[in-house]
Amino acid sequence: MISKARRTRILDALAVDGSASVRELAERLDVSESTIRRDLQRLDENGELVRTYGGAVVQPRATSVQPGDPERLEDPWTVGDDTEASLKAAMGRAAADLVADDQVVLLDIGTTTSFVARALRGRPVTVITGNVAAFDELRDDDAVRLVLLGGVFRRNYRSLVGSLAQSALDQVSADIAFLSCTGVRENGSVVDDMAVEAPIKQRMLAVADRSVLMASDRKFPGTGSLRLCSLADVDTLVTTEGANPNTTRLCTEAGGTVIVA
Repeated sequence: MISKARRTRILDALAVDGSASVRELAERLDVSESTIRRDLQRLDENGELVRTYGGAVVQPRATSVQPGDPERLEDPWTVGDDTEASLKAAMGRAAADLVADDQVVLLDIGTTTSFVARALRGRPVTVITGNVAAFDELRDDDAVRLVLLGGVFRRNYRSLVGSLAQSALDQVSADIAFLSCTGVRENGSVVDDMAVEAPIKQRMLAVADRSVLMASDRKFPGTGSLRLCSLADVDTLVTTEGANPNTTRLCTEAGGTVIVA
C-alpha cells in the first residue's frame, strides 16, 4: 500500500473511532509500527491529526464523517447557512474599514478572515497571509500587493503552517493583523483548538502594530484549549449580535474597541 492511501485510511479510522494506537493501526493496515509512527508524524505536521503517546487522536475541529467520504476534507471549511455567510461578510467589511490605504495587513487562517480579503479588493494595500482562501480572493487583484507565507500546505484547511511559515513571519513588520480563534472564554482568554496554528497566530500578534480579533457570537465561549492571548491584548474585537456582553466588556475595559457587525 502506498503511503498516501495508507494515511487516508489512518484518517478514516480516526474519523470513526476518534483515536487509535500505533499497534492497532499497524495491525489493521498490515504494516510495521515504525511505518505507522512515520505516517502519524507526517499527518501531525500537516495538522490533520494530533500525535499522542502511543498513537493519535482526531483533530478537535474535525467533523463527524463516514470513512471514504469524498467530501471529508472539505467539511472544516464549510461556512454554514446563508445567515452565517452574511454575518461573516459583514464582519469582513467592518474589519476592512479599519485598514488605511498603503498599510501592511496580516490575515490569519480561517473562513472569516477570507471575507476580510474580499472586502479589501481594489485597495492599495499589502496583504500577507498563509490563508490560501484569502490568497484566492486577491490573486487577480492588481491593486493589492500580495505576499503568501511559505510552509506546509494543509488542503483540508486551505492554509500554510509549520516552521517555514513561522520563520517568514519573523521577517515581517505589519501595521495591522486580523486573527481568528475557536473560542473566547468568559475570563477573556482567546483560545484555539489547532496546535499547528497557535504559534503562527501568536507570531502575527507579535509582529503587528495593531491587532484585530474576528470572533462571531458563536465563539463565546466556543471551543479550544490552547490559549492564544487575552482580550486585553487586542486593540479591536469585531463580533456579531449575541456575543456575551460581560466578556466583550473586558476588551473595552482594557482600552480596546468592540465593533458589532
